[in-house]
Amino acid sequence: MGSCIAIVLWHPILRVGGMCHFVLPERHGAPEASPNGRYAVEAMALFQRGVRGVNTTMKEYHGMIYGGANVVASLAGSGEEDTIGMRNAGCAMELLQQHGVTVMVADVGETWARRISFDMSSGEVEVKR
Repeated sequence: MGSCIAIVLWHPILRVGGMCHFVLPERHGAPEASPNGRYAVEAMALFQRGVRGVNTTMKEYHGMIYGGANVVASLAGSGEEDTIGMRNAGCAMELLQQHGVTVMVADVGETWARRISFDMSSGEVEVKR
């Protein structure tokens, strides 16, 4: 993943969780009939649906955020600060905080892509750069 973001939610007691991968903070234009996980706001709506499905609340989960790299700017030699990656990372952090999720990890920014793997049996996330 480059400028996109992965959010992992993990319930440490029930040992359930989920992961989303979004590309942009929100959709511009007409909304579709059902949420599209490519957008942070809609991915969070899908998370909420899943959380309700196991009779829990968002506040019971630990959150982890990965991605938001500035890969393109690093290739071009640009030190641009306001990148889509940083906007994505900020949006992810804000959404989790709005829903009362404790953010345990925020591995965001920098100039390298990440590949992550989420182990549902343990809640651990492996990050490869």
